[in-house]
Amino acid sequence: MKIGLKILACFILLISCSEEQLDVAGTGSIKGRVVDVRTYKGIENARVSSNPTTSTVYTDKDGYFKIDKVTSGKYAFQAQKDGFIARFVPATIEKDIEIELIFELEVSTATNKPPEVPVLTAPADNAVGQALSLNLTWTAKDPEGDPLTYTVTVKNGTTDEVKTYSDLKTTTLAIKDLSFSTKYYWQVTVDDGINKPINSVTNSFTTLAFPNPRYMYVKKIKNNNVIFTADDAGNEVQLSSAEVNSYRPRKNLSINRIAYISSDGSLNQIFSMNPDGTDVKKITNFVPIAGFNMDNVSYAWSTNGKQIIYPNFDKLYRIDSDGSGLVQLFKTPNGKFISECEWSRDGSQIILKVNDVSGYSVEIYAIDLSGNVLYTVLSGVTGGASGIDISIDNRRVVYTRDVSGFENATYRRLDSRIFIYTVATNTSAELDTQKENGFNDLDVKFSPNEAKVIFVNTSNDGLSAKNIQTANTTVTTGTGGTTTSSRTTLFENASMPDWK
Repeated sequence: MKIGLKILACFILLISCSEEQLDVAGTGSIKGRVVDVRTYKGIENARVSSNPTTSTVYTDKDGYFKIDKVTSGKYAFQAQKDGFIARFVPATIEKDIEIELIFELEVSTATNKPPEVPVLTAPADNAVGQALSLNLTWTAKDPEGDPLTYTVTVKNGTTDEVKTYSDLKTTTLAIKDLSFSTKYYWQVTVDDGINKPINSVTNSFTTLAFPNPRYMYVKKIKNNNVIFTADDAGNEVQLSSAEVNSYRPRKNLSINRIAYISSDGSLNQIFSMNPDGTDVKKITNFVPIAGFNMDNVSYAWSTNGKQIIYPNFDKLYRIDSDGSGLVQLFKTPNGKFISECEWSRDGSQIILKVNDVSGYSVEIYAIDLSGNVLYTVLSGVTGGASGIDISIDNRRVVYTRDVSGFENATYRRLDSRIFIYTVATNTSAELDTQKENGFNDLDVKFSPNEAKVIFVNTSNDGLSAKNIQTANTTVTTGTGGTTTSSRTTLFENASMPDWK
């Protein structure tokens, strides 16, 4: 009996010790959230389990979960959902303590499908007359509903400038400060963060035509001459690419085309284009435009725009504006190079400026279409001369000449001034525009109403910026019979003006 009582007591003591051990281990709880690592939005109905095994639960609509009465100890908790890569997070459960876990799930790329090709909706492809500020819009879809980001690329078709707008979250982009009369190309790239980005097709649109661009000139960009057009308010549009040397623009109002000189390999050729820089056509081919110092070589339209005359060293050619009908009109009798030519409005005479191979021994004279010399404007002087134009009534010729008579190998001019020659009296008179000492006036032309002249003014150092200025031709006569006129700067860092 005593032995039985002892066994019973030991059994009761053992039970009481076991219960006390379990109470020491105890239980804790765990709560947390399962989120998409890309957006940190909760993932609904994700399965949360553990190893060693405890309860298995599923997340609510916001990705939250909770597991109660988890025995103390070390665990590896797992969150998983179809379309995502399962994630394990280690945790230690302690008695009466609630811990919190966050599962950041990455999308599984094994079965994920890429977005559909974006569809560009506005502006319509090849749309014209578009505002300088507008909205680009498109549509895009993803089979799994993955969050999408967009990149929009916009290219200026004239300047080749490319702008990129990245990390867009909506399917619209407002762009502004576009240029007049310019064709733009645009493309949308969509990215779901999983697959390779998908590109849309490339669409284009053209902005509003430039309002009344009466001026044309060139500016230096990337060491190339680049053609610009501008209105009376000074608003300007770039017409030619900075990647190509294009210069000496001349507009013909009858056919609304712009001619210009551009490099074509090792040669210089005459091209034409629309006023907005489109529809470029090559005019010359077998006989290029050539002469002394191409910065001082020019050509001329016929008034009706059907033909162009241009020099090739000592010869003058005429060609139809479509590139056909090339004929030689004239050859200098003394072998001098023809650098500049102007065709009278009535087509009856041509003004030529010729010079030797160094640019000097200048002569300016008029010929008829048979090559007969009608009158001589300038000859027998030293120094350089450039820029010629004839009035609409054929009574006056304007030109510039370096009165210093200086000559050197770099064709530097020291004191170039504007002169107007009167045919009836066979005399030239300086147009005193109050030019500063140390500066040159070059490349002069009559304004459309001939009340002014337009020209280039620059320091005689040959290095400083060139500015386009105007001065009145309606002048006052002061003491000693000197004519004076005020001047106005129209465009800075510009040259080779044309005013229509």
